[in-house]
Amino acid sequence: MMGSKWRLAGSEVPIIGSDSVKWIELSISSPGCNNNDWSAVGPLTEDCAESYSIAGDPCVWRIDKTVPNALELLQFSSSQPFPIVGLRFLFPHPLSPFSFLSQNSSGHSYSLYAFTVSGFAILLNLSHFSSYESSSVFPSQHLLEFNLQHYGPITSVAATPGCLVLGRNDGSLFSFQLGILHPTDPGFVHQLRDDSGIGRFWGLMSRGKVVGAVKDLVISEVQGKKLLFVLHSDLTLRVWDLSSRTRIFSHTMTSPTLEGAESIRLWLGETNSSANIIPMAILLRHTAEVGVEMICVNRLQFSLGDRLILSLSLESSLQNISLEGGCIGVKLTSDKIWILKDSGLVFYNLFHANVAVEEASFYTLQEEFVADQLFQSSEHLSDDLLSITCSIVASAKDHIVPFVSSIFLRRLLHPGVHHNIVVRATLLDYNRQYTDSEFQSLTIDGLRKEIISLIEHEDAAERLLSIFCGWKSFCTRYFHHWCKNNEPYGLFVQPSTGAVGLLRKNSVSVFRSLENIELLIDGPSDELGELASFGLDLSGGDSEREILFQVLRCIVSISQQLGKTASAVFYESFVGTLVTFEEIVSRLLKILETGYSSSVMALSIPHLGADVSREKELADHKNLRKFSIDMLLSLQTLSKMAASWDRVLNIIENYLQFFVPRKIIQHLNAETVFSVSTSIVVQATSQIAKVMFEAALDVLLFLRYLVNISGQISMLPDDISRIQLDLIPMIQEIVFEWLIILFFGVTPSESPSIEDFSSQLSTLQIDSNIGKRSWSENLGKCHFTLAFILQLNIQGSSSGDPSLMSLRSLPNPQDVTSSIRGFTSWIIWGETGEESSSFLRRSTQLALILLQHGQYDAVEYLLTIVEANSQKEKIFRSIQDTGGDWCILQHLLGFCLLAQAQCGLHGILREKKVCAAVRCFFRASSGQGASQALQSLSHEAGLPHLAFDGCLSSAAWKLHYYQWVMQIFEQYNVSEGASQFALAALEQVDEALSVKYDCSSGNPLNESTTTLKGRLWANVFKFNLDLNLLHDAYCAIISNPDEESKYICLRRFVIVLYERKATKLLCDGKLPFIGLAEKIERELAWKAERSDVLAKPNPYKLLYAFEMQRHNWRRAASYIYLYSARLRTEPVPKDHRQILLVLQERLNGLSTAINALLLVCPAYAWIDPLLGGNSSMNEHYPSKRAKKLVKGQFTGDDVHPQRLQSYIDVEKLEKEFVLTSAEYLLSMANVKWKFTGVDHAPSDLVDLLVQENLYDMVFTVLLKFWKGSGLKRELERVFSAMSLKCCPIKVDSITVGNNFKTHGLLLTSSTDEVVVRGSPDNVPSVHQYKGSGQWETLELYLEKYKDFHARLPIVVAETLLRTDLQIELPLWLVHMFKDGQRERSWGMTGQESSPASLFRLYVEYGRYTEATNLLLECIDSFASMRPADIINRKRPFSVWFPYIAIERLWCQLEESIKSGLMVDQCDKLQKLLHGALLNHLKLLKVDSDDAISSASG
Repeated sequence: MMGSKWRLAGSEVPIIGSDSVKWIELSISSPGCNNNDWSAVGPLTEDCAESYSIAGDPCVWRIDKTVPNALELLQFSSSQPFPIVGLRFLFPHPLSPFSFLSQNSSGHSYSLYAFTVSGFAILLNLSHFSSYESSSVFPSQHLLEFNLQHYGPITSVAATPGCLVLGRNDGSLFSFQLGILHPTDPGFVHQLRDDSGIGRFWGLMSRGKVVGAVKDLVISEVQGKKLLFVLHSDLTLRVWDLSSRTRIFSHTMTSPTLEGAESIRLWLGETNSSANIIPMAILLRHTAEVGVEMICVNRLQFSLGDRLILSLSLESSLQNISLEGGCIGVKLTSDKIWILKDSGLVFYNLFHANVAVEEASFYTLQEEFVADQLFQSSEHLSDDLLSITCSIVASAKDHIVPFVSSIFLRRLLHPGVHHNIVVRATLLDYNRQYTDSEFQSLTIDGLRKEIISLIEHEDAAERLLSIFCGWKSFCTRYFHHWCKNNEPYGLFVQPSTGAVGLLRKNSVSVFRSLENIELLIDGPSDELGELASFGLDLSGGDSEREILFQVLRCIVSISQQLGKTASAVFYESFVGTLVTFEEIVSRLLKILETGYSSSVMALSIPHLGADVSREKELADHKNLRKFSIDMLLSLQTLSKMAASWDRVLNIIENYLQFFVPRKIIQHLNAETVFSVSTSIVVQATSQIAKVMFEAALDVLLFLRYLVNISGQISMLPDDISRIQLDLIPMIQEIVFEWLIILFFGVTPSESPSIEDFSSQLSTLQIDSNIGKRSWSENLGKCHFTLAFILQLNIQGSSSGDPSLMSLRSLPNPQDVTSSIRGFTSWIIWGETGEESSSFLRRSTQLALILLQHGQYDAVEYLLTIVEANSQKEKIFRSIQDTGGDWCILQHLLGFCLLAQAQCGLHGILREKKVCAAVRCFFRASSGQGASQALQSLSHEAGLPHLAFDGCLSSAAWKLHYYQWVMQIFEQYNVSEGASQFALAALEQVDEALSVKYDCSSGNPLNESTTTLKGRLWANVFKFNLDLNLLHDAYCAIISNPDEESKYICLRRFVIVLYERKATKLLCDGKLPFIGLAEKIERELAWKAERSDVLAKPNPYKLLYAFEMQRHNWRRAASYIYLYSARLRTEPVPKDHRQILLVLQERLNGLSTAINALLLVCPAYAWIDPLLGGNSSMNEHYPSKRAKKLVKGQFTGDDVHPQRLQSYIDVEKLEKEFVLTSAEYLLSMANVKWKFTGVDHAPSDLVDLLVQENLYDMVFTVLLKFWKGSGLKRELERVFSAMSLKCCPIKVDSITVGNNFKTHGLLLTSSTDEVVVRGSPDNVPSVHQYKGSGQWETLELYLEKYKDFHARLPIVVAETLLRTDLQIELPLWLVHMFKDGQRERSWGMTGQESSPASLFRLYVEYGRYTEATNLLLECIDSFASMRPADIINRKRPFSVWFPYIAIERLWCQLEESIKSGLMVDQCDKLQKLLHGALLNHLKLLKVDSDDAISSASG
């Protein structure tokens, strides 16, 4: 029986990407299996997996009992990335735990054997995986099936190419030539029996011997022969030669230790041809004791006889291995056995000389690591996390919740912990369902946000304890799903390399051996043996060995007191830059000395209650006192053992050498590609880095603790100084280095930003190499950490270099560890392993690699902590003076911060990044040796090359560098930074160009000072313009000494003002024009001529405002008039609203021009239509003499009269305004009229206005364009037309005046009046008249304009009477005639519109009755005069009557009587007229006599 002792030898390393396989599902359509009525014939489905070597690469199949009818097939190569696709075959019936895969020589790549529980054997001839499509049916022509149901019950199945063997419950065996012969061919089926030849006779004699049921079948090739190894339930082992179908070996195992045991499984190891040995292992289970299992290990000796007959014999030595826990799988090689159990992987060397003391090597599984990461290994582990966090981050309470969340998130996304299937299953517990595409599209940041939202949503609170409990619950669920979805299914071993792997439910992994330091940390002191074998030089022998062990015990005590969470808090604090390195260590020491802070107690009260919290506090204090006392006693014991602390410190210093990353000189001559092997190295490196970091941190805390209690342990001042000056800086540097390695190993890479030009360029470079193109797509995925990027930039060869493993096969556990050493050496020391005073230079080399691939966050963190760490080193004072490494660091950090600001940041975060980048670039330029150091940067890193001569002066170098940085900021669209460096470069110009050097001129571009300053000021202008700092941009223009550059900037300034609608800046009087006014005006005019006339902001209006602000009113009027003129000459828009808008703008322009000219002295109140070179405004204004100017009239120098040039004065502008107003009103009425100029009276316009009843506009036009008789004539014509509209009789065509067409003007209703709505204030509009009819309109305007022309009432009356002979004149019109008499006149005298005029009209148009009545009325009025007025009536020539018209009336009445027309009426009128005249003449006689008497007297 092998001993039960074991030692920790290694751990599991997950293969990155094996959890993200996309399965191509293929349905197996089998006619024989379509029947749903079946019973179990073969072995029931179990969780199982197996690996076969196909062309040197592992090919894995898996069967999961939760999906019993599915078989997954996956092949991967160590030299290629883990495949992203695999095949999943869906069978009609559940599968037995068996499958066999082989490569064949036919047209197909593989042959896959499967067996269903229902008893069907199925052979699939497979092509390459890429030839299949998901959710399709497997081709029937590539499928063979055979029904074996009548051979049941079947207990075991095995296969080899072309042969399927099954074992039955009765111990019988059958072989089938499946895939070689047709089922109906002879020889297809054979039963393996002992009845061949003479054996048939002996078989008859011994027929009573019956073997047990077949438990397991294994087929192996020995000496070119296919042998079938059969394990029966009665511990009988038989071996059959499949080629001859004969049994060649049979043995029943008997031993006292095997009594009551039942055989379960059989495993065979690799055949050792040189020793003729076949290792063998049998799993036994005791029937009497439940759960007790044992593995019996033995070996078979084989030999080949004279007739080439193979003979086997079983050795007598039997080794038994007791198992604690279930056995999942076993693998054997010629001299080793690997046993996979629930608790881990156990490894034994077979056939050890001293079996009793054989020590097992134990390899931990990933479950232990995941539990530790997620705080699931101890009940109080997560509570310790909260306590330490509150103690360390007590000064920033607002950061505690995000700090805790960041710790949990970082550990959930840790490589080896993060698992896509587990994440999805955990999110499903929170009712978050995702489709495959949705989940695959989740980025790292997106996944973080999803998880955080779940925690906050579940607790619905922001309190720390509730969030903390939410994280605990999430991690518990996650760990449960992790274990459930990653159950171990089997082992695989590659005998050629010694690689050992683990097949899980949804992943694949390998095992690595431990580093010496890991063995030293974890191993008990009595099992470490000789420390010299570990590489530890202890010259003092056993005494120093005991001293070291005592030191380790003290370090372990400190680690246990703080708990495993201290390192997590330390890492998060340092990476998150929330607390400095020194502060973190100091606060951890404070916890060791005084316990947790009081805030922890306050937090636990509402969660646990006051009593429980008090008890916990007392327990913590008790534990702290016990720790303090124990540590004090242990240290005093240590001091006594060593006799002096100097000896202890020497041993500690030797021990620290274990932690220093080994320096390995690597021979590099080939490129590394992304593959399974590289992913194993990266993952294993992160594991070792975590262990080394935590162990080094414990040592650091131990040394600091020694210093703090040095007085209590009698430590001398020299010893304290040695710790502080030598050991603590050494261990701090070690902690820092492993922290960097750990950061690279666990931090996911960033996905390249779309806006990042350098990363796009890098991608193009990557794609030029097929080996690297495959991994570039993994950037930004959780499993693809920064270490992958670094690993894939190593150029190495496996030949002759133990630090680099071969890519052609999976590594064995020792090779993985060796490769880790090479990788860590490359990270810390580089390719050549050169000594460096600090990590500063190497960090810049690593930063360049990361920058090349767009890992800006990582570069920022790396360079920031390297800079902070350098400040604590003794050499920091000289960092800025030698080598230029510090300058390179600042340069790269500035570039990184700038790229971050450009990649999606906004607001204050972006501003902070930009400010930090500016500081870094300025620092980089100020260091000693900066020019030479920065010149050496590789252009392949994606940085623009610094092309300059290293002999430049300091000022010339800064000038060149600032311009380079300015261009970088400009490239990244960060104008605020670019502007600062442009100004900084300007400060260096004079000094840089004032000194000449022999090796190079101060100005490598050979520019003059003016040109260089002009270019830089132009850049300042551009950057301020980009930032919308318009005042600063204008100041840059006026500061520019280069006139050409200044003019270009000025033009751009004007254009941008237009584009941004900020032209008001030019007119608010805040900009000092300083000789630029004329240029600005010229640019504005140029812009106006070439812009759309309706552009907003309008350039002409801007010119107007610009000139008005300068009190140049004439030019202001000129520009605004040009605007109106351009509107007039532009093509007429088709849209009616647009037409109205244009007319409105024309009116506004004209009125504005008029107002501007009114501010000018009347002698100068005119504008030049040719201003600005715009000839369009002269279209209607031919050249002519403008005015008669008096000589000497103009005395000022600013205005020079031009006697022979055309002009536009206020009068012409007013005329055009009137015409445009009329056009506007007509357009509102949908009437078209074309402007023809202001020199001719627009009669046609008047006609249209009258037609549309726009009378206000009609009379405005008349008064503006006609004077004197012309005005009277036009008034008569207009009122005649207005009168016609009042006539109820429709007239087709009546000519009045100057061919005035009145078609359609005679209306029968007065409801057709037009009301103008929405007309502008400065446009004459149609008033709302007193009445609603044409009569009221006629009365209103006749009353208003009769003073302009006294004959207007006559014209109206005559038009009415002529149009309608029966019309009755309105009373108001008659009153106008009667009221028109002059004062002190009687009778029918008066103005032109007098009663006499009306009387004549009545007579002329046959209105005898009205004429007679009017005459009688006047005569009666004359006769009935007041006595006071009689004296006036008697004056000479004071009374007048139209006697000729009266006589004509008398004659007309007589003619009517004679003609017999209206005889009675005319006779009556004649009598009335006769009587009235007779009395009137009598009265006149009396008046005449009185007048004569008065004259003679």
